[in-house]
Amino acid sequence: MKKTLLITGASRGIGAATALHAGKRGYNVCVNYLSNSEAASKVVSQIKTDGGHAIAYQADVSKEPEVLNLFQKIDQDFGAIHALVNNAGILETQSRVDQLELERLHRVLNANVVSSFLCAREAIRRMSTRHGGDGGAIVNVSSIASRTGSPNEYVDYAMSKGAIDTFTIGLAKELAGEGIRVNGVRPGFIYTDIHAAGGEPNRVDRIKATLPMQRGGQPEEVANAILWLLSDDASFSTGSFIDVTGGR
Repeated sequence: MKKTLLITGASRGIGAATALHAGKRGYNVCVNYLSNSEAASKVVSQIKTDGGHAIAYQADVSKEPEVLNLFQKIDQDFGAIHALVNNAGILETQSRVDQLELERLHRVLNANVVSSFLCAREAIRRMSTRHGGDGGAIVNVSSIASRTGSPNEYVDYAMSKGAIDTFTIGLAKELAGEGIRVNGVRPGFIYTDIHAAGGEPNRVDRIKATLPMQRGGQPEEVANAILWLLSDDASFSTGSFIDVTGGR
């Protein structure tokens, strides 16, 4: 039986790369997206071209009614879910804390933290042996920012990823006896368009010389770490993190 995997924010960047890799590895891939239906459709089409199976699902995963509807649709289409990648997230324009407005903080925390909580909760209700499920795996996409703090740029984003790290550790311990493994991946400076949202599209090129490996990372390199943590090869790993940071 094929396993069904939901990836949030899967129309671009790390999410899209993970979806494409998952399709090649035999998963039924649920490609969640917020608004870019064209990009999500391209990901689905590529998975199908590669011989896999995928469906695109529009939902704002920071909103509870939309998350409930998303999981109900997956129930109808696949009958069960076996894995979740909490990848959806945003950052906003580079700024110091003393220049930030509360509305921005709400947006960042809702997109980066609340979304992961809601999706994990619904996945647990379906996967946990406590609820009659067969177990499964969750991977939360954090960031190197949870360790560095991103001063003068994205302290709010870093704070949200610190929350994801804590969530990962606590949830892993809570679910360890219920057949669900929970791990995290911390990407570093990866070539995705999230940097454009922060006002500096070429941020990776600016910083790469300061990294021990002296280059930026590719989304596929993060996807490989995510897929390993989801796989049976990581069967004794829970509450752990893989830093994909070029040595930073």
